[in-house]
Amino acid sequence: MSHEGIRIASKEEPAGEEQDERTLSRIAITPDKVRVLLTEGKGLEIDWADGHQSAWSFAWLREACPCANCLEERRTEGRRMGEPRPKPAELLPMYTPPPKPASAHPVGRYAIQFNWADGHSSGIYSWEYLRRICQCRECQFSREETPGRPN
Repeated sequence: MSHEGIRIASKEEPAGEEQDERTLSRIAITPDKVRVLLTEGKGLEIDWADGHQSAWSFAWLREACPCANCLEERRTEGRRMGEPRPKPAELLPMYTPPPKPASAHPVGRYAIQFNWADGHSSGIYSWEYLRRICQCRECQFSREETPGRPN
């Protein structure tokens, strides 16, 4: 059996992908209510069982896709999670519609998967992943490096 083309990732964290080392309780990663605002084209909102609320735009979620191809692409391009691709300099830039899923469906009891309008559908957004990438002020502040903070 050939293993050609299989690459084992090192423990070294990819550029632009922060590793969130917090230990999250089961209640913190259990959604109480999930709203996928497809019709409005807005994004995803989750009320967590511990009372926390999270919200993401579809554009941000598309650029934070957790699939292996998207992770590798962000690492290669030096982009952070959720950061859009740089637009090529053109004389007449073409309009590209904002990222929006054509559909979304649950994956078991642990995740949600989007079928993006651009044809991409391999990313599975686990509840734990979504809680770790929460974009609220409180969560962003807790992930920031602060001077004097012990390592």
